[in-house]
Amino acid sequence: MMANDDDTNLPGFLNGKFKFKTLSNGAIDKTKVLCVLCNKEFAYHCSSSSMKYHLNSKHIVSSAASTTPDAPGKFRQTTLTENRRKLSKSSSETLTNAISKWIAMDCRPVNIVEDKGLMDAFRIASSDTSYTLPARCTVLTRINQLYDTEKLSKEEKLSQAQYVALTGDHWTSVSNHNYLGVTTHFIDRNWTLQSFALTVLKTETRHYSDACAEQFLTVADKWNITEKVTTIGTDSARNMIAAARKLPFDHIPCAAHILQRTITVCLADSGFVDALTKCRKIVGHFKHSPANTEELHQQQTAIGQQKEQLIQDVSTRWNSSLDMITRLLRNEEAVKATLAQQKHKLVMLTAAEWDKLHKLETLLEPCKYVTELLGGETYVSCSVVLPAFCHLNHVMRVSDDDPAYVARFKTAFKKDLAERQAVINNEWLKLSSALDPRFKDLKCMARGEREQVWSSLEKILQEAEPSTHTPQPSEEHEPAKKRKILLLGSESDSESEEENHVSNALQNYRAQPIIEMDKCPLEWWSVNAEAHIKLSALARKYLATPATTVPCKRLFSLAGNIVQKKRASLNSENVNKLVCLSNWLKEK
Repeated sequence: MMANDDDTNLPGFLNGKFKFKTLSNGAIDKTKVLCVLCNKEFAYHCSSSSMKYHLNSKHIVSSAASTTPDAPGKFRQTTLTENRRKLSKSSSETLTNAISKWIAMDCRPVNIVEDKGLMDAFRIASSDTSYTLPARCTVLTRINQLYDTEKLSKEEKLSQAQYVALTGDHWTSVSNHNYLGVTTHFIDRNWTLQSFALTVLKTETRHYSDACAEQFLTVADKWNITEKVTTIGTDSARNMIAAARKLPFDHIPCAAHILQRTITVCLADSGFVDALTKCRKIVGHFKHSPANTEELHQQQTAIGQQKEQLIQDVSTRWNSSLDMITRLLRNEEAVKATLAQQKHKLVMLTAAEWDKLHKLETLLEPCKYVTELLGGETYVSCSVVLPAFCHLNHVMRVSDDDPAYVARFKTAFKKDLAERQAVINNEWLKLSSALDPRFKDLKCMARGEREQVWSSLEKILQEAEPSTHTPQPSEEHEPAKKRKILLLGSESDSESEEENHVSNALQNYRAQPIIEMDKCPLEWWSVNAEAHIKLSALARKYLATPATTVPCKRLFSLAGNIVQKKRASLNSENVNKLVCLSNWLKEK
């Protein structure tokens, strides 16, 4: 566009990004132009090429704005260079699919495609100033297509699985709608533990045991895995336990939930109650006041400590009491200095109570370690339950130098944990520990129980062993009595051979050395499966079961990022698709 001799700032010239140079005497030099963004000077010869190059290299955002004819009356002819930058149809489709996948995987709202800033960013990244983000309906269509594709992939994996374990729990959204989350777990042909969401099913009935059992069966039938399901993991709520009794699956209560209930009960009836009460009030004093928190940060900086906030415990959050105590003890000096400068009505902790908190931290640390050890989704955890509980019983042994309140806590802890452990599925846990090459010495059990476990395994193998002998057809003229004697004798020899074969298989497995705790048992089985074919089938069955309901808890955390206040009206079917799809894509 040519400049007008009358114009000084040339408002239509590259959207006002350049102006003629003004000399010191006020005259206008129309042979020189200045960039209004960086004040760089250019020679002007009735051409804007050098100025465009400058914008594209130094001010790319302004360049994109200046080359887009959004303003009325400021249209211009598109250059040949810009025609080359326009995205092809295939590239645009690829970008649309990528945007849809990003929205689904990272739980972004669909209306994000209407953000102008996002469109500007994509235009700059694609070098196509005419690019337009896909419409909401287009993104929703692609998300539905992506869900159908990923679901087919999951169904194919489940069809190849021999044994499947389930975990389930209920969750209430911000819109007060209840959902049942179900996840599945199995060991594939490559001895890799697979774990992913099956459904987030909206429920409208009360959580009676009959309704819960029916819902689990509905999910299993929908995915065609009813005959493959071996166990179902839930928390220890009474309705869930009652529902599990009505299902044709073994029930595995959440081990972390059991441990948390034991800790809660023991803390409520121990010598740590007063110290914990004061601790919570001190933490609340800082958590509820930004001014108090800022003064605490100043004290932390003054003593050369890292700035960090205190943690308030929550009764339903595992290990939160330990986290609160640990953070408070680490900032003991800064907390005391801050409270000494303030006017408050807090009752301060005495020296003896600070000492109690130190002892309680020591008591609860092994419990946190066990909870984290049992809460994994990508490694075997069911076989760790009994060794972990045995470790806790060892840690909680009362010693002569323990104060009375510590001894009382340890005694109550061991008693309560033993009572809860007695009602869990110990038979399944024992067999899984025996099939784990890390714990097959079964030292976590009494000596008399160990041989019973191997006898149970031998019985299971014998029941699963197909008959290796097929009786040969006898001639018609052979007496019936003789044929019966020969047949019975043949079957007897076959059963004897099968028993010997099973016994030898178990003895060979038991003779193998145990592996280290940090080694993966599935890697061991992938190498040794051919040498223990019959046992390897049982290993797939018993080692796939998770020890906790953590997979469902994490699924609900994901659902909470999707069903927010601004998206509280999401259709239940869309909630299911978005949560499952996000879980599947992140699992990849």
